[in-house]
Amino acid sequence: MSAPMHDHDIGRLLQIMARLRDPQGGCPWDLEQDFATIAPYTIEEAYEVADAIDRGDLADLKDELGDLLLQVVFHAQMASEQGAFAFGDVVAAICDKMVRRHPHVFADAAVEDADAQTVAWEEQKRREREANGHEDRSALAGIARGLPEWQRAVKLQKRAARVGFDWPDVTPVIAKLHEEIDEVRVEFAALDAAPDDAAVRDRLEDEIGDVLFVCANLARHAGVDVGAAMRRANLKFERRFRAMEALAAADGTQMSDLPLQAQDRLWDRAKADEKAAG
Repeated sequence: MSAPMHDHDIGRLLQIMARLRDPQGGCPWDLEQDFATIAPYTIEEAYEVADAIDRGDLADLKDELGDLLLQVVFHAQMASEQGAFAFGDVVAAICDKMVRRHPHVFADAAVEDADAQTVAWEEQKRREREANGHEDRSALAGIARGLPEWQRAVKLQKRAARVGFDWPDVTPVIAKLHEEIDEVRVEFAALDAAPDDAAVRDRLEDEIGDVLFVCANLARHAGVDVGAAMRRANLKFERRFRAMEALAAADGTQMSDLPLQAQDRLWDRAKADEKAAG
């Protein structure tokens, strides 16, 4: 008989997950899931962790970290059912990796600073890829395609920069952004002339992608996290739009009943009120 589990032991969570996946009396929803169907929830939970951190809500962070941990346990349980690996193997793998990639902590290597450690980390990852038989020798090798595209863009740019393919400062990045916006204008004009032309729409998508890629590069040169910047922009828009709705309601109307010019005036009022509030 196994020793009793403490209420907060990881073993209890593993037992709960195994029970949920038990074909005899488990949860029908949990039993229907596989790696592919759970993956979107894993990504969502990671973003909710980031959101709690961004809001500085430590109580919520505790809950969201639990939700994220559940995702790891869920994937490990499904893998265990297939005889691939178990949760203990996941823990062992990350422990081994952390020791291996921190020889300056767990062995006699030395690094000067955090930047040097980043370089050493990437070099260790490269050696691990080669040891595992990966034949891709590109400076861009190993960048996951499952990342959010803005994050993958920054990683691609950073890798290219390590071999010298980078602008020296932000000035040419801004110039490139203007160039790409001009190219978007050209394709919008082409779309106006031929709205049903699939080739034109494809070119427009390509040019808009170039604008977004350069914006990611601009953020990288500024030392700004693209995700954090977008969260800030989203929060700002949401805050001001909700203020517009409140102003409209105070005037006895609804946003949907107002023409765009009147809505623009409400936006200006919401923006001015926000600035006045400091």
